Amino acid sequence: MEEEAENCRLIGEHGYALIKEISLKKGGAPVNILTHCNAGWLATIEYGTATAPIYTAFDKNIDLHVWVDETRPLNQGARLTAWELGKHGIQHTVITDNAGGHLMQHGMVDLVIVGTDRTTRTGDVANKIGTYLKALAAKDNGVPFYVALPSSTFDWNLRDGIKDIPIEERDPDEIRYIQGLDTNGNLLSVLVPPKDSCAANHAFDVTPARLITGFITERGICKASEESILSMFPEYL
Repeated sequence: MEEEAENCRLIGEHGYALIKEISLKKGGAPVNILTHCNAGWLATIEYGTATAPIYTAFDKNIDLHVWVDETRPLNQGARLTAWELGKHGIQHTVITDNAGGHLMQHGMVDLVIVGTDRTTRTGDVANKIGTYLKALAAKDNGVPFYVALPSSTFDWNLRDGIKDIPIEERDPDEIRYIQGLDTNGNLLSVLVPPKDSCAANHAFDVTPARLITGFITERGICKASEESILSMFPEYL
């Protein structure tokens, strides 16, 4: 546990450099960061992965703001990431999952940082469904797209993420029903589509390495390529 916490702290330090550079270019104006799903300390101990650079930059007095994807269907962004950022005092705004591209088109996103559940040795990334679309939008709008991960997330036996990483399909009722609290704080489960409509619930997608600007790891920042990854982790050659 202590080793993973230290890895996340180091990810924060290395990612901080990226945020600081943008802050300097903007003359100290707020750095707008978009993230997807929850890769915070509730998931990965103390600092999180994608959130570690955000916490570090904030603690070092960088003015920043975070766009938090709601992350349907379970709303990990709206329920967890927003809660974590709020507890740390970080300014943030919850947005619909499909708003990111619009924000990027209008220059409202300076940097995207996401986590990953499984990463191939060639740089393909499996993460929460919707990550791929954010990467496409970032590429189209020239927005840097970084993935924060400890080296334990690499699967050194896999080369093709789209072909080799199985994608979990979860209970379709996660799509059909939405949960939340009423004005009295009682938990409600509400059916959204017609009762007889089918639903498909693919939990993850794969973002190809070509769409990723770089990886933020405990050893530093590298490109999303096998050569660059292995130059940082030569013991896995």
